[in-house]
Amino acid sequence: MKFMTKMNKNFAVFILSHGRAENVITFNTLRKSGYTGDIYIIVDDEDKQLSEYKRIYGDQVIVFSKKEMDGHFDIGDNHDDRRVVVYARNKCHDIAKSLGIEYFLELDDDYDVFSFRKEENGGLHQRKIHKGINELFDEMCDFVDVTGAHAIAFAQGGDYIGGVGSKLWKDQIMRKCMNSFFCKTDRPFQFYGRINEDTTMYTVLGQKGFIFFTIADVMVNQKQTQINKGGLTDIYLDMGTYYKSFFSVMYSPSCVKVSSMGDTFRRIHHKVLWNYCTPKIIDQKYKKANTLVHKKERFL
Repeated sequence: MKFMTKMNKNFAVFILSHGRAENVITFNTLRKSGYTGDIYIIVDDEDKQLSEYKRIYGDQVIVFSKKEMDGHFDIGDNHDDRRVVVYARNKCHDIAKSLGIEYFLELDDDYDVFSFRKEENGGLHQRKIHKGINELFDEMCDFVDVTGAHAIAFAQGGDYIGGVGSKLWKDQIMRKCMNSFFCKTDRPFQFYGRINEDTTMYTVLGQKGFIFFTIADVMVNQKQTQINKGGLTDIYLDMGTYYKSFFSVMYSPSCVKVSSMGDTFRRIHHKVLWNYCTPKIIDQKYKKANTLVHKKERFL
């Protein structure tokens, strides 16, 4: 049975896609999860499958020019390969504004499951979302409002390594923000670098006091990048994960380094040193009472 509750927010979902006109997995996943709101497929004018996107999705397709965006953000190198998602990411706020949308969720095109995570009997369990996702999206927009965040993300499977003992589950929130982005149109921000643009964004802007979060209660599952054809697969295969990770090191050498991850099959990956990345909130008890007002009172 389709869940028909409407959203209360002026909201839309943007799915960023390239070369996957007949395989926009996220679109069907959203509908199967009970989402009844607007969906727009964001496609660039250099996509060879553009006509196919328009045939399948009609006026839900929004086309932008990558070439027109050259020079409007820092790409991070002197290559001329535009087969990357950072152009689309940096266009989304402009698109939302032109559509009169107040909030939007930015997603990649290869999510096959949205699920709740819950602790039961000492373990961390997963429950696939079949309905109620409209209300969930409403609440996420409210969370963006009350926190003043520039973007908030759902977690990914790797964030839960360690189960109930994982850092994310123990803290319930992290300062990172990747792959899914709940945004408010009047709080624009930029992504940086040709690739690994999400990590570079939240580390560069995090150091400046911008707020980004990942929450623990909801997870998105994404197809493996280098197996699913289209999207960024060709770039990852051409450049490798060392090249990808080093973009974030280049932008934030004080708090990001190249490391390795995995258990049996280890691979190069970035590592964020959080003690050096985002500003800390100091407890009020450490405040010294030596302000100018207090000094004046001593002489009265």
